[in-house]
Amino acid sequence: MLNLLLLPVTGPLSGVTWVAEKLLEQAEGETNDLEVLQKQLLALQLAFDMGELDEDLFEAQEEELLLAIEDLQIQASEEA
Repeated sequence: MLNLLLLPVTGPLSGVTWVAEKLLEQAEGETNDLEVLQKQLLALQLAFDMGELDEDLFEAQEEELLLAIEDLQIQASEEA
């Protein structure tokens, strides 16, 4: 019953978390697309700013995304 009463508050926050998780899954599947990784990083930052992620989880996922972005940039510079 309490969940139902808190739904107007927790619902939007849960939605942001769900969207961030789905974006992360998509970005992991398309790690060769720099734009997707950058969008995922922005979504991750938004979820963290809204309090949906704790700092440890945020930092771990952020590091993973930043390393993937760096790898793509290195590959692009080597191909050029």
